[in-house]
Order: sequence, then structure tokens, then C-alpha cells
Amino acid sequence: MIPEIISIRHDDGSGFRAAWMDNESSFLHLHPEYEIVLNISGNGTRVAGDSVELFDRYDLVMYGPDLRHFWNFYRKDENDSGRHAIMVHFRRDSLGDQLLSQFELADLRRLLDGAGRGIAFPPETGEAAEEPMRRLLSDTGMKKMVSLFRLLEILCSASRFKTLSGESPEGTCEITDSRLTEVCSFVRDNFYRAIPVKEVAAVAKMSPHSFSRFFSRSTGSGFVDYVNQVRTNKACYLLRETDHQINEIVFECGFATVSNFNKQFRKHAGMSARDYRAQYRN
Repeated sequence: MIPEIISIRHDDGSGFRAAWMDNESSFLHLHPEYEIVLNISGNGTRVAGDSVELFDRYDLVMYGPDLRHFWNFYRKDENDSGRHAIMVHFRRDSLGDQLLSQFELADLRRLLDGAGRGIAFPPETGEAAEEPMRRLLSDTGMKKMVSLFRLLEILCSASRFKTLSGESPEGTCEITDSRLTEVCSFVRDNFYRAIPVKEVAAVAKMSPHSFSRFFSRSTGSGFVDYVNQVRTNKACYLLRETDHQINEIVFECGFATVSNFNKQFRKHAGMSARDYRAQYRN
């Protein structure tokens, strides 16, 4: 599949743009700009090159030019505003080669060069990046440029990070198959019920056996395990943001039994649901 090539509009004539991400525009695409995305409240699945990962609160990533990617937010709540994530786009040439060649910007050059395969930062970096990214939504003139460089400084100063895609932008092909996009969207909309492999294989227009191999090869995870991760991530959101009883959350998230929920939650969250909720309660 060839991803859609999109044009980032800079309506105010600026060299970069900040906006809320629209969770209805989940499709495979690429563009010549760098992209920085901070997820503030939503959760779901993101794809970057040959990387497929679940994302949650304060997930912060940076994509280099022409890296194929898409975001897939989970099934929305009734009062969902859609404003889960802030994205920033800019071109390298908007910073200028002469400026980037300065000794003081060596760390920024390394950051830009390393973003070609996508970079994921830890949640603490995401929290630190929230203020300048929110400022970029409203700042103008020099203040807007200052906020951009404050954001880039935070990224350059991150104590740890990881590269997302194992392949260069020119080499990504298997993971960008439209079938993976369709499967992730299908899981997002149906995780709250049983999803037989036969049914999702039909969505991908493959036999169940071929689909299982395709999904494992593409994501590094079995399909059932991926669905359980999606359900656990949704459960984490409900435990943090609502007062729903744990027994209610079990079935809201598609788990058939409380015992299976407890097992999967410990596996993917590293603790019990009760302990997880306690972290977010005074």
C-alpha cells in the first residue's frame, strides 16, 4: 500500500504549525515535515514504520520527514471532545542550516537526525513538554518561536528514549499494508466484545492462519495478546478517569471473567487494578 502524502498547511505564513489532533483522521500518511505528538488524555495504537505500539497518557513521540505513520484512538466515550493530543509540524529548513550548524545546537542536530525512524520519549518528558506545546497553540510571533525551542530543548535533554522503527523511511513496506490499518480500527471499535480470529481475518481479507502469521510478523505480538493489551489500556483509562467499579470495568472492556481480567491486567500493567487506581487517588 502507498500511504497518503499530505500537505501541512501553514495558514499564518509561519514555518511551523501546532494543532489539536483530530481523532477521526486515522489513516496511513507521510509528509516532509517533522512531527511531534503529545498524547494528553486519550489512548490507542500508533504505527511508525515497522513499529506498532499501544500509547497512553503523556506518550510523546517525534517522527522525521517521510516516515509512514498513523494514530488510532480507542472507541470514544459519549462526551469525548476529541482533543486528546497536540501535534506540532515543522520543516528543517525553517530553522535554517546556518543556525543549526552552530556548536550550541549539536544536540538538536542529533535529535533531528535520529527522528528519521521515530523516537518515543518517557512519560516524564511528555509531562514536561505539555506546557510549551499548549503555548504553541496560542502563541504568536517571537513567543511562538521561543516555545518551539523550549520544546526542542526538553526533547534534547531527555534522559532516555527509544527508536521506534527498525527500518529507514525508504524501507518500510510490510507494516504499511492497509490491512493493518483496518484491523487496528476494527479492534478499536469492537474491543468491548469477543472478537474471533475468523471475524477479524475477514476484515483483512485473509484466511485465519494467514492473518495470524501476518499480524505476528507485522507487530511482534499475537492477535489475542494485542487485543488484551488494548482492553487493559482502556481499563487503565477508566480506572484513572472514572469512578466505575472494577467489576463493571471488567465487562466494559470486553473481558469475559474477572479472573481473566486480573491475570491480563497484572501481565500488561504490572500490578493489580486496585493498586493502579490507588496511584491516582488522594
